Amino acid sequence: MDTTLRFSDDRPRTAVLTSSAPHCLVDLLSRSSSGELAAELALVASNHDDHAPLTEAFGVPFHHLPVEPGNEAGQEHEMATLLEANSIELLVLARYMRILSADFIDRWPMAIINIHHSFLPAFVGARPYAQAHERGVKVIGATAHYATAELDAGPIIDQDVTRVSHRDDVPELTRRGRDLEVVVLARALRAHLEHRVLVWGNRTVVFS
Repeated sequence: MDTTLRFSDDRPRTAVLTSSAPHCLVDLLSRSSSGELAAELALVASNHDDHAPLTEAFGVPFHHLPVEPGNEAGQEHEMATLLEANSIELLVLARYMRILSADFIDRWPMAIINIHHSFLPAFVGARPYAQAHERGVKVIGATAHYATAELDAGPIIDQDVTRVSHRDDVPELTRRGRDLEVVVLARALRAHLEHRVLVWGNRTVVFS
């Protein structure tokens, strides 16, 4: 048996990684600023520079780490160096649209929380809402899970769904899906920060 002991006032140094979609980042910045999350939001890093003014308006350092064609590994190394230099303990992938290597993920085992824009294990990969529209689904969902070396297959922390109909086009499905992503990611992050998540193999037990 492996055991850990944590104090209730523990506030892990946390980094948010994001790309161009702003909705999850905006929500996390707001919740952190209001004191809702028991974490120290140390920095935001992105492969795009879109959200620098927004992040800095909340008083959080922003780091732009662009991905040059053919230098994906170099960008990931630069990202890991930045995070380790800032003593980051927890990573939140707020729609960070880059695939992380197994070596990167192994540096923060069960400490990288990803929000996936569909109800896993269905509709993995790109264009999930277009896939859902093509299949004529009656519900769409969002999934927050720990990142592992196997893409979108880590232990699930939280999920939610909303009903849709044939009248909903792809933009409407996307809008409704983003609403779910924000809530599901926040719930999963809160559960992790409150030490209510027990990982058992590739499953979790989340205490209420």
